[in-house]
Amino acid sequence: MKHFTTVHDVHDVHALVAEAIALKQNPFAHRDAGLNKTLGLFFMNPSLRTRLSTQKAAQLLGMNVLAMNMDKDGWALELEDGAVMNGSKVEHIREAAAVLGQYCDIIGLRSFPELHDRATDYSEHTFVKFLHHCKTPVLSLESATLHPLQSLADLITIQSHAVKPKPKVVLTWAPHVKALPQAVANSFAEWILAAEMDLTIAHPPGMELCADYTAGATITHNQDEALADADFVYVKNWSSSNDYGKTYDDASWMLTPGKLHNAPDAKIMHCLPVRRDVELSAALLDSNRSLVTEQAANRVFAAMAVLKRMLEGLPQTQNAMQHETVNAL
Repeated sequence: MKHFTTVHDVHDVHALVAEAIALKQNPFAHRDAGLNKTLGLFFMNPSLRTRLSTQKAAQLLGMNVLAMNMDKDGWALELEDGAVMNGSKVEHIREAAAVLGQYCDIIGLRSFPELHDRATDYSEHTFVKFLHHCKTPVLSLESATLHPLQSLADLITIQSHAVKPKPKVVLTWAPHVKALPQAVANSFAEWILAAEMDLTIAHPPGMELCADYTAGATITHNQDEALADADFVYVKNWSSSNDYGKTYDDASWMLTPGKLHNAPDAKIMHCLPVRRDVELSAALLDSNRSLVTEQAANRVFAAMAVLKRMLEGLPQTQNAMQHETVNAL
C-alpha cells in the first residue's frame, strides 16, 4: 500500500480488518517494522483521537513520530499555483510539502473543508497538492470528503460485535449546533458498502450525502423505519451536500432510548467528539449499548494495520540498508 486516502486504496477490506484485529490481540508483534522510519503528522485542523491514536500506532511499530499543528505552529500556506505572494501567505505548499517529504518516510495529513464551494472541497484541493509535491506516501488523517482511518476503526468495531454475517447497519443524521463536513458519513458509507454489509441511511429531506459514496445503500427520510431491527446505529451530523454546507435544525432527530423499541439489541456508535443531549442522548451514551469508547480505542489498531502495510510498501533496498547500518552500530 502506497497511499491511504480512501477505501479504494485497500485491495481486500476484510483482510485489513482481520489484520487490525490480530494486531489488537498482539500489539507488540511488529515493534521493529518501522525501525529508523519517521512518520510526520501534520494537522491543519484540531484533533484528539486521530493524533494520539496514530502516534501511538506508529510507536508500537517502532517508528519515530513528528507531529505539528500547521494551522498554529507553521507558516500560513499559499495553495494556488502562480500566486504572487504579496499578501498574508508566507510559504507555498510546493516548498512546504517538498521539505516535509524530505524529513519523513510517511506523511499523515489532516485538512477540513471550507464548506463554501463544493467543487473545490470535493476536488480535495489541499490533499492533491500535498500528494504531488511531497513525493512521499500519504496517510489521510481526514480530508475534505473522507475519513478512512475512522471508518476502518468503525468496521473493526462492528466486526468484533456482529452476531451474523450481514448485520443491519444504520447511519442516522443527528442535529448539531453548527454545520459539519460530510467526511465521516461519506467514508462510513463507502467502507460499510465495500464490506458488503446491509446499510440504511436516514436523514431529513435536503441532507443527502454525495451519491458517489452511498450507491447500494437504502436511503430514507423516516428515522423510525430505518431503526427497525437495526444491529448497529451510527449517529452523525453532516451538512448538506447538494445545498452545500447548509445545515438543518430539527431536535427531533436526536437518538434516544425510546426510538430503539424496534431494535432492542442495537449497538450505538459515534466517532466523537459528541455533544451530549444534542446529537445523542446521554442515556444512550452511558448505557451498555454504547460502543463509542471502544471505537476510539480501535483507532490505534486501524492505524497500526495501515501503517504496517505502508511500511511494507516502502522500497526494500532502503529498508535493508538501514538495517545493515543499525547492525553495524
